[in-house]
Amino acid sequence: MKTIYLLRHAKSSRDDTTLDDFERPLNNKGRESLVIMGKLLNDLDVMPDIIISSPASRAAMTARAIASKIHYPLDKISYREALYLSEKDILIEEIKNIKNTFKSVMVVGHNPGITDLANFLGDKKIDDIPTCGLCSIEFALRSWKDIDGHSGRIKFIEYPKKQRN
Repeated sequence: MKTIYLLRHAKSSRDDTTLDDFERPLNNKGRESLVIMGKLLNDLDVMPDIIISSPASRAAMTARAIASKIHYPLDKISYREALYLSEKDILIEEIKNIKNTFKSVMVVGHNPGITDLANFLGDKKIDDIPTCGLCSIEFALRSWKDIDGHSGRIKFIEYPKKQRN
C-alpha cells in the first residue's frame, strides 16, 4: 500500500513586483492557512515518510511550515528543481523514482500540476485543489513505479476554507 499527499503551496504575495515568480513569499493569509492545515494534519495523523518540494520560496515555506507542524525533520525535506511549476508528467516521473522503502510521500508544488496529477491518479474529478489544499490518494501497489492513471483512490481533500466553515 502506498499513499501520496499532494499539497499545493499556501497563498503567496504579489506585493513586491520586483521579485521573480520563483522568489514570491507567502502572504499573511497563506501563513494563517498553514496553521489551520498543520493542526488538521496532526489531527489526521498525517506523517509522510518523505516530503519532496518545489524549491520556489512559496512552496519551500509551505513545506517547512507543514513539516514543523507534523514534527517531520526539516533537514529531511527534499527540494527538487523539477517540481517548480511542473506538469503532471514530470511529477509522475519524480514519484516513480521514490525508493520503495517509503510507503507515503508528500509532494508540495504548484497548480495546475498538482490538480492535474490528482485527476490523473485518482478515482474522482477534482475541479481545483485550492492554495494550501491537500489531496490524499491511496494505492494498492507495492512499487512507486507501478503508479498509473486512475490507479489510486482519493481518501480525502482538505483545504483551509473548508476548515473555517
